[in-house]
Amino acid sequence: MFRNSRFVRLGAVLSFFVLSVTVFAPVASAQTNSREQSPGAQVSATTRQSAGEPASSTETKSLSQGPYSGDFWTRSTLTGDWGGFRNELAAEGITFDMSLTQVGQGVVDGGKDDGWEYGGRGDFTFNLDTQKLGLWPGGFLTVEMEGNFTNSVNRKTGALMPMNSNQIYPMPSGDNLNVPNVSFMQFFSPYAGVVLGKLATITSASGDMNEFAHGKGDTQFLNLALNFNPVIALTVPYSTLGAGLIILPTKDPKAAIVNFMVLQTNGKASTTGFSDLHSNQLTFAGEALVRTDFFGLTGHQLIGGSYSNKSYSSLDQSLRFFIENRDIERQDGSWNIYYNFDQYLYELKKGSGQGVGIFGRFGVSDGNPNPMHFFVSFGVGGKGIIPSRPLDRFGLGYYYLDIRQPKLTGPLATREFLRDEYGFEAFYNIAITPWMQLTPDIQVIRPTQKQVLVSRENVGTATVLGFRLQLVF
Repeated sequence: MFRNSRFVRLGAVLSFFVLSVTVFAPVASAQTNSREQSPGAQVSATTRQSAGEPASSTETKSLSQGPYSGDFWTRSTLTGDWGGFRNELAAEGITFDMSLTQVGQGVVDGGKDDGWEYGGRGDFTFNLDTQKLGLWPGGFLTVEMEGNFTNSVNRKTGALMPMNSNQIYPMPSGDNLNVPNVSFMQFFSPYAGVVLGKLATITSASGDMNEFAHGKGDTQFLNLALNFNPVIALTVPYSTLGAGLIILPTKDPKAAIVNFMVLQTNGKASTTGFSDLHSNQLTFAGEALVRTDFFGLTGHQLIGGSYSNKSYSSLDQSLRFFIENRDIERQDGSWNIYYNFDQYLYELKKGSGQGVGIFGRFGVSDGNPNPMHFFVSFGVGGKGIIPSRPLDRFGLGYYYLDIRQPKLTGPLATREFLRDEYGFEAFYNIAITPWMQLTPDIQVIRPTQKQVLVSRENVGTATVLGFRLQLVF
C-alpha cells in the first residue's frame, strides 16, 4: 500500500524526471569532450604529482582551466566554481565533493510484498593535499559525511542482496547521518605509502574496483551484488578503524596498485570504534589490481582476500547443544577469496573510458559461518557509445549466489528455509547535464527466502522497476 506522503514525494520526483528528460536532454547532447572529465578525475592527477609523478600535458591543461568552470549546462557540478573560489581552493589542494542520489523503486510482481518506496542518500567529501597546500609532499586527508533518508524496497523482495544499495550506506536503517571516513594517507616515495584512520572500504576509487560494475549504487548498477563481491561483507565492514600499506609498482595508481590492510572487524559508520579495540577482533585483507592491454584494449584484473579472527555464530545449530551448554554453537574465524575483471571490447579512444566491454566476478568463502559460499556475476557495460551523448552509460548484469543452508537440528527433523539466489539487472544512465544523471532500472530476482515465516506463503521471483536521479553539487 502507498503511504500518502511518500506517494506525493515519489510522484514529484518522477514528474521531475520526465520534465528533465524532455527539456534538458537536447542540452546534454551538445556536450563536448573537453567538458567530460569530472572533478574527481581531474583532482586524481594531483595524487600522482604528490606521489612524485608529474601530470600529463592533458591533465595540466584541464587543471589550468579549472575543474569546476563552465556554463550552467556544461560544467561538472550544479553549483559551479563559486565565482572562481572553488577552483582556487582546488589549486591549493582543497576540494569539496557533494552529491544527492534519490531512488524510487517498486516491486511490481512477486517478492514478499508489493508497492513503491522512495529514498535517497547525500554525500559530502572533503579532501586535502598537503603538497599543494604548501606543507609537505605525499599527504592526503579525507573526511566524508554521509546520510540516507526514508526507505527502500530492500525488505520487500526476500532477497539477501539489496535491490537498492544506495540506501544501505552509511547504515542500512533509514534517516541516519554518519561520518564513515576520516583517514590520512602518506606516501613516502612514488612507490609506497601508508593509510590509517576510520576507513570507508568502498569508495569511488577503491574496494573491489571494476570499470563497469562498482560503487554504492549511485552511478552504475543499483543491486549490491553487481557493485562488489558480497562474500567480502562478513569480514570487511563498510566503515571501520584500520591501517594499511599501499604499493604502486609502476608509480601510476591506474596501472597497478597493491594494498594490505588490518581492520577492526566490528566497525560501523555510526561508532568511532575505539570502545571496541580491546576485543582484538581483527580482519587482515589484501588486494591487487593491474591494468591489462589484451588485444590492444584496456582491461583490469583484480584478486583479493580477507580473514577475520572473530568468533561467529555457526550456521548449524543443535537444540541438544543449546540445552546442554546454554549457548549457541560458534565458529572461530572466517575467510574469503575474490577475483574480478573488466575488459573493453571496443574503445572510442584508448584509455578514454568510453566504449563497450564485459566484466565478471567470482568469490568463494568458508561456507560456515559465511552463508555466501560461492558467488559469480558477469555482464556488459559501456559509456559514451552514442557520439552525441558522451556521458551516457549502460549496464546489463547477472549474478548467482550459492547459499550455505543454515540448519536447526531438533528431536524430530532438520529444517532448511533458504535457497540459492540469482538475479538480472539492466540500467541506462541518461546524462541530462554532467551534474544531473537520470537512470531507469529494472531487476528480476529469484530471492533467497523461500517462504514468509509467519504465513508460510511462498516467495516468488520479484520484478523491481525503478528510477534514480543523481545531482552533483
